Amino acid sequence: MTSWTIAGSLTVERVDERPDLIAEPVSAALRWLRGGSDIGVVEIDPDLADTAEFCAAYSSPLEASANCVVVAGKRSGETRYAAALVLATTRADVNTAIRRRLDVRKASFLGSEEAVELTGMAYGGITPIGLPEGWPVLLDSAVAGAAELVVGSGLRGSKLLVTGEFLAGLPNAEVIEGLGKPAS
Repeated sequence: MTSWTIAGSLTVERVDERPDLIAEPVSAALRWLRGGSDIGVVEIDPDLADTAEFCAAYSSPLEASANCVVVAGKRSGETRYAAALVLATTRADVNTAIRRRLDVRKASFLGSEEAVELTGMAYGGITPIGLPEGWPVLLDSAVAGAAELVVGSGLRGSKLLVTGEFLAGLPNAEVIEGLGKPAS
């Protein structure tokens, strides 16, 4: 397994040895994804799952965390969904890049109840691994090029440690230059 330098004060375990630390859709996806056994998992306090709190509490660098947001837009009565993954130091360009990719007039973040219902994951822990079939997984190029990243596990009580290369190899993954815009 990779020697994770971004784990801060946490002990990293192999995800395949701790299935209790990941949501069921994530577990199901990892059973057949190539490279899934190289993923690390860390157990955390669920109250510290939000990125800034997680990084501060566990001494993990903010620039090595990626946030996954789920969005939707409508076109001709059809709702189109996508997940976007950007570095925590940026924000997802929903109004331009994601809206264009979905080919909709307006794209919006999903509300927490709808996001949980559609993904089968906990709000605040949604990850691009194990999302519903057919959803595009939009990755900012900085995410795809990262050697190490902390992402959600589908639960609030843990985080996954992955490579950008692994994420870029996910089914339906698309790398988009400029998907993450500087946070203001």
